Amino acid sequence: MSPARRAAVIVNPVKVEGDAFRRAVETALAERGYADPLWLETTEDDAGVGMARQAIDEQVDLVLVAGGDGTVRVVCAELAGTAIPAAVLPGGTGNLLARNLGISLELDVALHELLDGSEQRIDSVLIEGDQLPGDRFVVMAGLGLDAAIIEDAPDDLKKRVGWAAYVVSTLKNLNHPFVNVEIVVDDQPPVRRRARTVVIGNVGTLQANIPLFPDATPDDGRIDVVVLAPRRISHWPRLALGLVIKSWRERHVERFTGKRIQVRADRVVGRELDGDAIAEGTSLVAEVDPSALVVRVP
Repeated sequence: MSPARRAAVIVNPVKVEGDAFRRAVETALAERGYADPLWLETTEDDAGVGMARQAIDEQVDLVLVAGGDGTVRVVCAELAGTAIPAAVLPGGTGNLLARNLGISLELDVALHELLDGSEQRIDSVLIEGDQLPGDRFVVMAGLGLDAAIIEDAPDDLKKRVGWAAYVVSTLKNLNHPFVNVEIVVDDQPPVRRRARTVVIGNVGTLQANIPLFPDATPDDGRIDVVVLAPRRISHWPRLALGLVIKSWRERHVERFTGKRIQVRADRVVGRELDGDAIAEGTSLVAEVDPSALVVRVP
């Protein structure tokens, strides 16, 4: 008789309701024949690296992760290149990867979808830059306005109003300063632009369900970059239509796609990874690692 499958559950206790969450997960796993799970909580000093490595070392069959986009990114970065699937449960505010994989934001539904679902390989993206040690992301990286929006959407506001906190923060930052950037896609000649923000994406939909990359999918072996450059506040309504309506041509929105994207700014600006602010800097270099991560999907 083969041993029962075992799952690890990696949770950010600040983002996820404790007892109710644990009961729901343990019940769902037991109903499907899993052994008692390995419970691992992130800490202020470790956002999930050590927990993911322990799960890998113990050769679990599945890693369930919940606790916000930052926790998901860190755990998925460690699981990339292994055969251990990640099941992303709703937690925190953004739930960016869960949304893009079509996972329900209701815990009980998500557990059913993922534990009874299938496995899919998606791309992971290697990222580096000045003042940024080599890392990975699965959703996005950016500099400029989008980093300011994330920085100005504090946790207490997100707890009260959810993703609408990003809308409030966006309205506060519509006049975020321009930055001159140079963008290199694969081996093509550099493109120079004056932009409010530059975002590199691995999936199509970002905060507030905005389809920033309408043609992007997480398993296409490519990454996308969008440059937003509205000159005045009055340009934002047309730009918003250009983001939402695929056929709408808007000169303040420009997109490129490739396997390796380099972005360099002419001054130090804010930067972010998967919805978390990181150290300010002048550059981001992203390169797709195709099919590196196994995820559970409905």
